[in-house]
Amino acid sequence: MTKKQVGEEAGSQLSRAAVIDAALEVLEERGLDGLSTRAVADRLGVRMNTVLWHVKTKARMLELMADAVLAGIRYDDLPAEPGARVRDLAGRYRQALLARRDGAALVTGTYPAEAHTLRFAEHLVDALLKWGVDERRAAWTAWTVGYFTLGLTQEEQAAPARGDERLAHAVTPGTHPALFRSLTHLSPESFEERFRFGLDAILSPPPR
Repeated sequence: MTKKQVGEEAGSQLSRAAVIDAALEVLEERGLDGLSTRAVADRLGVRMNTVLWHVKTKARMLELMADAVLAGIRYDDLPAEPGARVRDLAGRYRQALLARRDGAALVTGTYPAEAHTLRFAEHLVDALLKWGVDERRAAWTAWTVGYFTLGLTQEEQAAPARGDERLAHAVTPGTHPALFRSLTHLSPESFEERFRFGLDAILSPPPR
């Protein structure tokens, strides 16, 4: 099949949005390790070149998928107070990541300058500016909140099953005294509390 024929088939049967929807379905079924342009093509019943006609490369497909994950963020009923709005937005970001299998791992490492990603960033930076911080602190705090949320959520989505005792068995008072003292606070089941704690650390003290 020539490039022209591939383009004609792609244009008549698929849209880029349909390719990304299929890619998200593959992600849900196979996880990030099982995601490939070939797997997406197989799901759609088309040639791999047809998928690549729409997304060009796997890296570009991942960017578009990452942006689609953020499409799940709602912006209604945000708190009026800017500091509370920042925390609320961060929480909605985390929930959007958690709503997709391997959502945080997918978004980590991508740089999608796309509509949904930019919309979230606009809301977050706007809330920080209205909270009273200057432009540099607003931009860098937005990055910090994003990095923290991605990292914690990626750990959360990869956490061992309930009842996994590997950490408890590995940490002993003789070899890891500090960790042993803190062991009860290192539970993999405390992600919500750790998320709130981390946000408080990033966002404190509030601007004057």
